[in-house]
Order: sequence, then structure tokens, then C-alpha cells
Amino acid sequence: MIHARGLVQTFRTGRGKQKREVRAVDGVDLDIAEGEVVGFLGPNGAGKTTTLRMLTTLLRPTAGTATVNGYDVVDDAVMVRRSIGYVSQAGGTFSQAQAGDEVVDHGMLYGLSRAEATRRGKVLFEKFQLDGLWERMPKNMSGGQKRRLDIAMGLVHDPTLVFLDEPTTGLDPQARANLWEHIRALRTERGATVFLTTHYLDEADELSDRIIIIDNGKIVAADTSDNLKAHVSGDLVDLEVTELAHVGVAAEKLASIAGHIETEGRHVRGRVRRAGREVPGLLRDLTSTAIELDSIEVIRPTLDDVFLTMTGRSLRDAQATTEDAAETELDNEGALR
Repeated sequence: MIHARGLVQTFRTGRGKQKREVRAVDGVDLDIAEGEVVGFLGPNGAGKTTTLRMLTTLLRPTAGTATVNGYDVVDDAVMVRRSIGYVSQAGGTFSQAQAGDEVVDHGMLYGLSRAEATRRGKVLFEKFQLDGLWERMPKNMSGGQKRRLDIAMGLVHDPTLVFLDEPTTGLDPQARANLWEHIRALRTERGATVFLTTHYLDEADELSDRIIIIDNGKIVAADTSDNLKAHVSGDLVDLEVTELAHVGVAAEKLASIAGHIETEGRHVRGRVRRAGREVPGLLRDLTSTAIELDSIEVIRPTLDDVFLTMTGRSLRDAQATTEDAAETELDNEGALR
């Protein structure tokens, strides 16, 4: 569904002598199969949205090639647009229009008749729990309702590939959980391929078949969530030793299956790959040396642990960097034509 090689996007930032070239995306390769839900992760400024804009033909690549649904994003841009659904982070509704009219007009832009666009729109309104809101203006809808309306607009022409850019940003937990169910249904009920950009770690973990992590414009990891956690970080094993005098021996035993060991009071901690297979042997070893435990806790790694291991910084704590400034400059100069 998506095949990209060496995608590059450069922007020029600053003015006068301060002007310089920034690579917001720097040689990205992507392969997305039909029917996949792929989570595209990275901190603000990592290149997520810029990559998505190139794949959806909103931004011409500086270098590299990409095909989407078999169409080249430069040479066959119109066909790419006709074959995809795109829900932007900012949304695409006009606050003064009626919600139903927005969906119908969007469908007609894709060549549907008014009658067919209306029929499909009402089916989507029922599916996304927007019943009774056909004549309501988006400005009078809740955040969750507006995001579901955005997705209905992106699906009214029945695309086989859907791009969702930060679909749950700003929603409360209940609205996010509700929208997750609708995103899952895109694949399970409609057979769609979903390319999801998000900065919510739990969202990517919950929804994605595969995770792709981008940092500083480069892909730094791509695999299933479980594999990334198992092979990059490992599980955190926390032993609470009954006797303080036994901490040293417990640390030696844990070190035999773990990497770096930390101790704090009666606690001994270390990361162990595939801890479920290793911990039973560790417990037998501790028992054979008469070391008693008050507790043992095995904590699965998070995607933030993966990102920290891969890049040396936390995904949650990473701040906006060059991409935001570059894209602001791009908008100011009117380079997107």
C-alpha cells in the first residue's frame, strides 16, 4: 500500500545571514502492507507530519520516491488523493456549516452524487454515534464528536487506505477510548489500511500491528510493539530482599540474567529480556542459596523505554525542535503550492 525509499524534505529557516537549510525528513524508507494498522511515533519535530504530508501529496519531496496505492506521489498525485482518506490533525470542518453538509460536500468532491454521498454519510453518522447531529454545526459539537465527524468526512468515499494525523489530540480519556474502537473497526469491518501518527504511547501500543519510530528525520526502529520492547529494553525485574545483608548476593544472581543492576535499600533491579522465561530459574537459584524475598515484580517495558534506549531521550519529554520552526517558515513563505 505504501512504498517509500530515501524520502527527504528540506526547509530553509531564518532570514539573512541566519538562513540555513534543515532536513526535517532525512532518507526515510517505508513499507506498509495492505490491511496493516501502523503507528508512526516520534516527538514533536521528529518528522512525522512532514512525512505524512509527502505521502498524501500535500508536500513535494525534496528527494526520494514514494508510491501510495500503487501511484507515485509526484507523477500521479491526483490518483493518490482519489484513493486515500486523510484526517488532518487540525480537522477539516467549517464551523458555520451543518455537519451533514460537510460530509456530503466532501463526498461530492470525490465524484459521488449528492444522493449517494448523503446515503453514505448517514450510514457513517450512525456508525460513529453521531445520530441526530446531521444538522448541527461543528462549533456546537463536543471535541469527540468533531473528531468522529472528521473521520466520517475522510471515509465517505470508501478509501482503502486511511491516514490519521493525531486523531485523538485534545480529547478526554473516555472520548479517546471511544474513538479507538472506531479506528479498530476501520480494519476489522472495512478492511482498510491505517497509517496513524500519534504522540500517545498507549494509543500506538493499543491500536497498531506495527510501530515505526522516527527521530530527527530518520527511522530508528520498526517492528511490532512486543518485539521492540523485548529486544530493546527488556522487562524490569524488581526484587525486594527480606534481609539487607543478602542484597549483594541477590544482585549477583540477578546480574547473571540481566544487564545493568541497580540497588536501593532492600530492592535489587535489572532489565531482563524475556523475563517470563528467565525468572523461574532465578527464583530457584535464590531459594537454593537461602535468600528470601518479600516481593518480586516484573514490569513490562513501555514504548517510552524503547525510545529512551534507541535515542537516549524520553519520547514524553522530547520538545519541539526544527520541524516546527521549518514548517512555520514554509507556511509563512507560501512554499506549499
